[in-house]
Amino acid sequence: MIRWQDLHHSELTVAELYAALKLRCEVFVVEQTCPYLDVDGEDLTGENRHILGWKGDQLVAYARILKSDDDLSPVVIGRVIVSAQVRGEKLGYQLMERAVNSCVQHWPQRALYLGAQAHLQSFYAHFGFQPVTDVYDEDGIAHIGMAREIRQA
Repeated sequence: MIRWQDLHHSELTVAELYAALKLRCEVFVVEQTCPYLDVDGEDLTGENRHILGWKGDQLVAYARILKSDDDLSPVVIGRVIVSAQVRGEKLGYQLMERAVNSCVQHWPQRALYLGAQAHLQSFYAHFGFQPVTDVYDEDGIAHIGMAREIRQA
């Protein structure tokens, strides 16, 4: 059973933030052998949110939501991650569902954007994201920009 949290950055405890940064480093830096500065100054600013999925006391799923102060900019979902120990359990779908729902709940009039690893394009298409850029290199990994327009009720 996964315990989910959808937290404004000001609601994160030190332990929750540490767990998120640790998981991001384990996968994005170590597993994907991609040395880059993950701590980019965006985690604790503005209206940014964090989606956390816990299995017991282990953080196993995470996504970060960045909301710009510019009213014309889309809300950005990033750092979407599922721990290697639970891959194959479809947690990525639950995580993205929760991230998209959080965006729609908090900013219903904003489009959504993400920079997807190119091989995951069909996964993100499941949530209504469509390619809006050509494939590009980011830190040695092929990515593609994808957007989801505002859904009318």
